[in-house]
Amino acid sequence: MNNINNISSIGSTADLLKGKSTVKPTGGVAFAEQLKSALNEVNEIQEDKEVAVADLATGQVKDLHQAAIAIDKAELNMKLMLEIRNKALNAYKELGRTQL
Repeated sequence: MNNINNISSIGSTADLLKGKSTVKPTGGVAFAEQLKSALNEVNEIQEDKEVAVADLATGQVKDLHQAAIAIDKAELNMKLMLEIRNKALNAYKELGRTQL
């Protein structure tokens, strides 16, 4: 199996510098749409946490275990989203420092 011949189908460096992309989109969901979807999901989880905290504060909680899970889940999702944001910002800054 010699897969080295497939590398030539990627395109030349000159084409990439001119803005000509030879890579075809796969038809998947765009990055912006995925990010928006993830943010909406984190928002929904945060809203569930708010309800659980309010129920705890008013004594209306039916299942303490489920309330604790909702709070922990919201915390973990927020930490994950912050790490994704930090990585994206670092990548953006790195691209800004790249010399052409």
